[in-house]
Amino acid sequence: MDLEANKRLVKSLWETLYTKDWEALGAILHDEVFYEDVPTPDSGARGRANVIRRLRIGLDPIERFEHHFQRIVAEGQTVVLEHTEVWHFHTGEVVRNPFVTIHELADGRIKLWRDYWDLNTLMSGVPKWWVEHLAKYSEQDFA
Repeated sequence: MDLEANKRLVKSLWETLYTKDWEALGAILHDEVFYEDVPTPDSGARGRANVIRRLRIGLDPIERFEHHFQRIVAEGQTVVLEHTEVWHFHTGEVVRNPFVTIHELADGRIKLWRDYWDLNTLMSGVPKWWVEHLAKYSEQDFA
């Protein structure tokens, strides 16, 4: 087991995410990937296509991202990442969202992706139009 390779895979996931190259991101995700935003009330998304659909709903409207790694720790097939996302909206709002992510790897791809962040931090900074955009979708759209 190569812990440094596991860390590199997780870093590549995040670097690819911010390019919005959804096909390349899909190649990093395991067929049976499970993704969850822990603070949200829905039950998360299972399977590559569902995870990518969920991500696109929230991230496609964002103009630009900054991503700051604070620390990354690997043990076995688990990688824990402390990091901060900075979202830049075309309407001028900028949201800084610190969080911790747990990833589990299987077969050289990401099988579990669980984000822990503060819902109030995010919602207090995003533009109203973005919240209205999300509200157009049902819980099934995020699953």
